[in-house]
Amino acid sequence: MISKNNITGIILAGGKSSRMGTDKATLLLKEKTFIQHIIVAMKPLVNYMIIVSDNPNHEEFEIERIEDVIKDAGPLAGIYSGLQYSKTDYNLVVSCDVPLITCEVLKQLSDNYEEGFDVIQLKSNQKTMPLTAIYKKTCKQLIKKLLDKGERRVRFAVSQFKTKTITLDDNLASAIININTKEEFDAITN
Repeated sequence: MISKNNITGIILAGGKSSRMGTDKATLLLKEKTFIQHIIVAMKPLVNYMIIVSDNPNHEEFEIERIEDVIKDAGPLAGIYSGLQYSKTDYNLVVSCDVPLITCEVLKQLSDNYEEGFDVIQLKSNQKTMPLTAIYKKTCKQLIKKLLDKGERRVRFAVSQFKTKTITLDDNLASAIININTKEEFDAITN
């Protein structure tokens, strides 16, 4: 298990939300925004939190907002920006489009940490979730090299690291459903 004092929470909220048509980070679900749900789930596990976003409106969440170091390069650049800014060895990265995430699910990442791994990610329904994962700060060097070569795929980047994958129990799978479209949003609100 990783000590809370050595984990920074990094919320990725820099996407264009083009499939949703509106900023996903600020969508309301049960009277809280997507980001507020993630903050609640993350807070017991981390020492400090940041939002990676170029949107100044995201300062309303009262946690530090940093901008992407490399613009328009997708979530891999968001991870890099967060790691670049982080002051801890371990970093809990969560994208803003998983509002059903729970502390119980995120705790599985830190509880299953083993020395020698660079990334600990979740897997559900046969799909890895590299945007709900713990990254060592040292990952930033290789991520930067990949970004400099034009690589944008997070799964490809993760495949370059020593990665441990935690398969979620089926009863927890709904906690990491990505909400990217109006139809997916309607499915969780009805």
